[in-house]
Amino acid sequence: MSRLHVIGAALAASCALAAAAGAQELTVVSFGGSYQEAQSKALFQPAAKAMGIKVKEETYTGIADLRLRVKAGSVTWDVVASGSGSAARAGAEGILEKLDYSLIDVSSFYPSLKQDFCVGGDVFSTVLAWNTKTYGDKGPQSWADFWDVKKFPGKRSYRKGVAGALEPALMADGVPPGKVYEVLSAPGGIDRAIKKIKELKPHIAVWWASGAQHAQLMKDGEVDMVTGWNGRFDVVKKDGAAVAYTFNQALLDYDCYAIAKGAPNKDLAMKFLAEISKPQYQAEFTKYITYGPTNKKAYEIGAIDAAYAKTLPSHPDNAAKQLTIDLNWYIKFEADAAAAYQNMLTE
Repeated sequence: MSRLHVIGAALAASCALAAAAGAQELTVVSFGGSYQEAQSKALFQPAAKAMGIKVKEETYTGIADLRLRVKAGSVTWDVVASGSGSAARAGAEGILEKLDYSLIDVSSFYPSLKQDFCVGGDVFSTVLAWNTKTYGDKGPQSWADFWDVKKFPGKRSYRKGVAGALEPALMADGVPPGKVYEVLSAPGGIDRAIKKIKELKPHIAVWWASGAQHAQLMKDGEVDMVTGWNGRFDVVKKDGAAVAYTFNQALLDYDCYAIAKGAPNKDLAMKFLAEISKPQYQAEFTKYITYGPTNKKAYEIGAIDAAYAKTLPSHPDNAAKQLTIDLNWYIKFEADAAAAYQNMLTE
């Protein structure tokens, strides 16, 4: 073989390797702010390093963004972070890929913290939080208190999206936590919850659309009480925010990871989900934000301090005070509930 042929063959091999290396890149999308920063440090980048791939990170507001891309045939994301309810509905709609649990080991996961289309990543709570400069340690302790503008005067903030918005309203209206989804599933249940939120509407200064936003509202002292995610409040509290919250009547939920329908790198994405589901990653994640692991082994490998574990949403003492999100309800009713909720917001 001539020298030119050798050089040509070497260049071709080099280009092939470069192309192969270039293909080993995933695009992962999540919700931004302190949450995604924690994901990046504990999960995404360490897993990429362990696998010898590159992970490009983007942000989005939720599954609705993916829905538009799938319908338009313009999917560029591989792995998407999602709330459990939204993922359940998205899976039922056919905009997520079915996961391969022969590859992703969930044998040591807590029961129900995985779905056909989404694997659990962390456990969090939607809590009632208050400004300690306004109320001190004697802040609202129930959703009835959140609605009680005479006992607790002040500006409220509430979620702009329907996920986790209707359940507090029914509890404020006197429905026991154990009956909330029964009422929501019955005729008139959704309307009852929306009517209750409408009562509070004049006192809601901001309808928040992201975890970063509701955390910033409390950090800046713009509102006196707010619904939101416990870990986000803990992050800004460390940064000096005057905020406290209660797990009483909170909504126990989990975030999960899915693969977008038509993902450019589906097989690699599946391996990536298998990697970040391992206990060492989930244990590391708790160091950055107070969300609990979905993999029980994360508590067993000695990486989470026992005292710190008691501050996490999934600790038995905290979980006992909460209402667990019902994914089946979201699959059946979220679309109708979301439409009704948006109508209420624009009235």
